[in-house]
Amino acid sequence: MDDIKIEADENLDDSVVAEESAQETIKNLKEKLKKALAEKQEYLNNWQRDKADFINARKRDEESQKEFIRYSNEGLIAELVPVLDSFNMAMGNKEVWEKTDKNWRTGVEYIANQMKKTLEGYGLKEIDPIGQKFDPMRDEAIEDGKESDIITAVIQKGYSLNGKVLKAPRVKVGGK
Repeated sequence: MDDIKIEADENLDDSVVAEESAQETIKNLKEKLKKALAEKQEYLNNWQRDKADFINARKRDEESQKEFIRYSNEGLIAELVPVLDSFNMAMGNKEVWEKTDKNWRTGVEYIANQMKKTLEGYGLKEIDPIGQKFDPMRDEAIEDGKESDIITAVIQKGYSLNGKVLKAPRVKVGGK
């Protein structure tokens, strides 16, 4: 009977050791799982941050490219503005303009309008400040009437390109 008791004690010791070993293994596996989950979350966070950075960089590049395209033709358009002024001056002298052959006048007006529409397609707009308050950041005063700071006449048209003043209008101020 003592042999059976010794054998039972040995089996009990073996099962306790096996159970402790299993608990240690489970503890180690839980720690590894915890580390793996933390590492996975870190990778996910980094990936999401990198993805957001990439999307933002792409948006900045697209905006920069749009801005470049928007103003890349500024030099050419600025050189064509005096041509528009010449058309306006030629057609502005009503007395001489009315004496010119009607067919020729119609052709010149068509060309001027075609050029104006093309430039407007690239963002060029006339600045028409009549009746507005004089703005030295936008307007160039030729005559100053001192009675008020309201623009009464435009001597020479001004132009803006995509909201930026390209050529300031020459104006008469005062008198109202």
